[in-house]
Amino acid sequence: MDVTNHDMDKIGSPPDPTLLASQVADSRTFFLQLAGPWREKLAVVLGGWERCRPDYTVARTRYPYMVIELVVGGRGHCWLDGTAHRLEPGVCFASSPRTACRIETDADAPLEKFFFALAGPGATRALTRAGLLHGRARRLVALGELREVAELITREGRRNGTASVAICSRLAEVLLLQIGESPALGASVGQKAAPEGARENFERCRALIDAHAAEWRGLDEIAAAAGLEASSVCRLFRRFLGVSPHQYLRRRKMALAAAFLLEKGSRVQDAATHVGMDDPFHFSRCFRAVHGVPPSALMAARR
Repeated sequence: MDVTNHDMDKIGSPPDPTLLASQVADSRTFFLQLAGPWREKLAVVLGGWERCRPDYTVARTRYPYMVIELVVGGRGHCWLDGTAHRLEPGVCFASSPRTACRIETDADAPLEKFFFALAGPGATRALTRAGLLHGRARRLVALGELREVAELITREGRRNGTASVAICSRLAEVLLLQIGESPALGASVGQKAAPEGARENFERCRALIDAHAAEWRGLDEIAAAAGLEASSVCRLFRRFLGVSPHQYLRRRKMALAAAFLLEKGSRVQDAATHVGMDDPFHFSRCFRAVHGVPPSALMAARR
């Protein structure tokens, strides 16, 4: 995503291609409400996903909106008001309209990232509470969950339905809340790697949960599939993710449920059954605890 010295008086015109980078090999982007006033406290005005070309370089000193970027593949570097950060999967950073921002990709491993331009009276506060802005970047461990929400925002933005502005706003709130709560691996530069065996076991457990979240119900199934003691699985998740395996499984279930509700427009009972939960009331409580809104609110926004 790119723009240099792009002025605020242009945002009321039709979508301007200079709001997006041209040095991309592939992309899925959308435009929603580019000009204010914005009815939502946190409005997603444009965004999407992009895979950069090896020559991708962005240098800007102005942009009409707040911007959040989530790296999901490749490597590179960015400079935010002169502060350098290494970019790799899991790094998230943001910039304000007057942040001096430079982004470069490694030619051997081009960046793949989501980006969302944000506006509205609550944008600065939401980004600050997420631990972003002011030259900061965070390297987060819960990339799988964050990527799912970013994908939901992109999918809904491209659908461009009558309620897409409201739905994307709510999902952006969820994304920033998850970023704020997600354990970080410190600064995004020069981190010491974890022991290889422990990291491999953790990634294997997480991949198993990702693949079977809809039908699995608890720790015993996870440990049995991974061939580990239940206590070992708990230690791995506490160490690398800062949550219990049960909490991660619940979040994955609720991510699948949100996607199901957005795509199918089904009843709450159907969504609960889809993720292996028999009690719709318990499902609704879990959904609200994870996403910050009840499933009924997501369904109402979809309509």
